[in-house]
Amino acid sequence: MNPREVDQELVARAQRGDKQAFGLLVEKYQRKLARLLQRLIRDPAEVEDVTQEAFIRAYRALPAFRGDSAFYTWLYRIGVNTAKNHLMAMGRRAPTGIDADAAETVDDGEQLRDINTPESVLMSKEIAATVNAAIEELPQELREAIRLRELDGMSYEDIAQVMDCPIGTVRSRIFRAREAIAGRLRPLLGTTKDRRW
Repeated sequence: MNPREVDQELVARAQRGDKQAFGLLVEKYQRKLARLLQRLIRDPAEVEDVTQEAFIRAYRALPAFRGDSAFYTWLYRIGVNTAKNHLMAMGRRAPTGIDADAAETVDDGEQLRDINTPESVLMSKEIAATVNAAIEELPQELREAIRLRELDGMSYEDIAQVMDCPIGTVRSRIFRAREAIAGRLRPLLGTTKDRRW
């Protein structure tokens, strides 16, 4: 059974009233959802509360889940909406950018520091900052598409469902986002226009 089929089986069991099956889904996706919500909400205690609230909402909405999309895609939507509602209730707006260290964790891990020269570490940080600045400047629909693909690792099909648009539109948005990022990186990397990186 592939992971999606396992999720479908757990969802079917949970829909029949098996609370342990839903508990397994919570265990499987709790960290992943919390990491996603950390990009919207900075306070770790709030992230924990909103993650829990998202799972409560998902549990209540589970009877309506038809399995048209992957369970995580459906949960992702609930999580983002729960976070946005939380921020609005607190009188805050969801941030539009991401931290440099959310996309590039160059300084994590001693082994990286040991093998990298100061110049290469500096270059990596510069590249990460440039990528994050380029993402920040993208129009909202391109920014969301590239994040879902590159940071969350979602398939094009799942992104199309999350963004409620045709898969061709998703491919186009991701291509345009990558081209914009590549344009910002070319001067830094000394590459020509005929090469992306």
